[in-house]
Amino acid sequence: MAVRVASTIVDLHESLADPRTGGRRIALVPTMGAIHDGHLGLVETAREHGDFVAASVFVNPTQFGPDEDFERYPRDLDRDVDLLASAGVDVVFAPDIETMYPPGTESVMVDPGPLGQVLEGEFRPTHFRGVLTVVAKLFALLRPSAAIFGEKDYQQLVLVRHLVRSLHLGVDVVGRPIVRDDDGLAKSSRNVYLSDAERKAALALSHALREGADAAVGGTDAVLRAANGVLDAAGDVGLDYLALTDAELGDPAPGEPARLLVAARVGATRLIDNLGFDLPADTKRAT
Repeated sequence: MAVRVASTIVDLHESLADPRTGGRRIALVPTMGAIHDGHLGLVETAREHGDFVAASVFVNPTQFGPDEDFERYPRDLDRDVDLLASAGVDVVFAPDIETMYPPGTESVMVDPGPLGQVLEGEFRPTHFRGVLTVVAKLFALLRPSAAIFGEKDYQQLVLVRHLVRSLHLGVDVVGRPIVRDDDGLAKSSRNVYLSDAERKAALALSHALREGADAAVGGTDAVLRAANGVLDAAGDVGLDYLALTDAELGDPAPGEPARLLVAARVGATRLIDNLGFDLPADTKRAT
């Protein structure tokens, strides 16, 4: 069956034909478009978790700050639909802003809590409020049994899982590992903004993460020293943060899974990346 494109809620419901009553499990891949291999990998995972795959294409204005790139964010719906269809998506939901935020409802938002104010939240104070609000809307409209998110936006993944647990939404939130180019750069829709020189400089992010992970045997201080050393030596990289956490973004602990996260500006483009690894049991906490 050819992919169906729905732009309104009525269109969406007709496209889904109420699969809940037909026993089909919907797996949802939320996107903002500008589809790349990372998104197509999410679709692949979605097919493993549902009988019917839906993808949303919606550039969500509430997760952009006033000085961010909402207006210039790459948009090409025809291309996105073609790529999603080739990956096996059954329906693409591509609403306009008024559909997702009907007049008079703009002030109804989801509060992400304290975890939404650290790391990305410190630099983008309203970002996760917008993310969780639009995710909650998509879950309400599509009623998926599973939703697939990339680990590149790791804090987002953790917060969406908190959202589901807190509001008893009954959605299995599945994370898929980061897809990288051959040179190690994490796939991102914003990579198109990078010049050739900036793209080369941006490789410092993934290099720093690998160096940090390789230094884990020396403890958390060693992880951060190694990663910071790479970033300090890089040109055209303005660091926003480098943080070592546990899997839930709390304090890292020896013998437990850890996550090293970085955000930086390369030229005028802001990029994020992260890497998960285990801290050896005999390491010491950073002080």
